[in-house]
Amino acid sequence: MLSLTTALTPLVLAVLLGWTGAAKAWGENVVRTAPKTALARLLRSSEQAVTVLRATGWAELLVAVGLLAAPGSPLPGSGAAALGAGFLGYLGYGRTRAPESSCGCSASEDAPVTWRAFARAAVVLAGGVTAALTRRDWWDAPADRPVASLALLAAAALVLSGLSADPDRWLLPLRRTRLRVFGHPLTGGGAADRLPVAASVELLEHSYAWQTASPVVRSALVDHWESEGWRILQYSGVHGEGDAARPVAVLFALDAAAGRDTPGDPVIRVSYIDADTGAPVAADELRAVAPHRSLRLAG
Repeated sequence: MLSLTTALTPLVLAVLLGWTGAAKAWGENVVRTAPKTALARLLRSSEQAVTVLRATGWAELLVAVGLLAAPGSPLPGSGAAALGAGFLGYLGYGRTRAPESSCGCSASEDAPVTWRAFARAAVVLAGGVTAALTRRDWWDAPADRPVASLALLAAAALVLSGLSADPDRWLLPLRRTRLRVFGHPLTGGGAADRLPVAASVELLEHSYAWQTASPVVRSALVDHWESEGWRILQYSGVHGEGDAARPVAVLFALDAAAGRDTPGDPVIRVSYIDADTGAPVAADELRAVAPHRSLRLAG
């Protein structure tokens, strides 16, 4: 397996350098991202940073072509190793002197330098050294062991994808596909077309009814049940102030099938029940209730 990895290293390295080199050599994002890079701070000129990034991209493309066409020669591998060492030095400068700046490595990243950039540069350095010492053409490996070669190339592609961008970027399509297939956890889909209670709570807490009753509410959701198509959500509250304060139950009734995507504003009924006597409390009596006081933060 080690010999197969060594043989395929020039191919994998050529793909990586070809991708990053093409992005910098003629990519449109270079002009936009160059002013945000540590290179622009080092050169004190965004225009010169664009020029250096373009030149670096062409150098990467040249090395990639050499790795593909002449993998048995030590020159392409040595060039890749030199690029990797230069990248590590530049990233070290950027992390130390301009930690808020990006590296411009792929001409598409605006975020500050992270460990992924260092890992990618280390891969280029190690891959270049390996390719320089390799005396075997990479196209012989797939011919001798096609299945193992495909598996190794697939694993390398996954690793390089993880090192080339924030995983959230390339995991986002997978998350969207999961939502399309299995649905959102706060949407319906049951046999009775009933939404989860969490969806009703979210809908309630973004409504005008909640804003009106929130000065009285003093708890999270206490209980819930359904009756004749309505979902009842019960909260605990306090009516009055000081010695006259007494506990109340705040009941919200809303359509059990209503969710965030339901057209129009939800119809929500609010009732206040005295917790001690069970008698309804008129809404007019609650208008004078003082709003919540903000808690002071320690420190």
